Amino acid sequence: MIRKHSFRLLFVLFLTFSGVSYSTTASAQCAMCSLNAENSTQDGNTQGKGLNDGILFLLAMPFLIAAGVGLLWYKKFRHTGSSNSFTVAKGVEE
Repeated sequence: MIRKHSFRLLFVLFLTFSGVSYSTTASAQCAMCSLNAENSTQDGNTQGKGLNDGILFLLAMPFLIAAGVGLLWYKKFRHTGSSNSFTVAKGVEE
């Protein structure tokens, strides 16, 4: 049983490290986004700041949602010590 668990862990670590070490250049921007990013650096335009703020906003939302779900899960399923052990012990006796 221990060997099977360690093999799975080794396999997952191998996949993780091989995925991280393999990198390619991504050029997956639409034409309007790349044009906007190029023009935002010329002549002191501030459109690039708005584009960066939008990207950060879109990046932050999934993390905030995950943190909220994690907090709700923690509050719902945390153990309170004596009250849970009493009900479990009472159920075993009956």
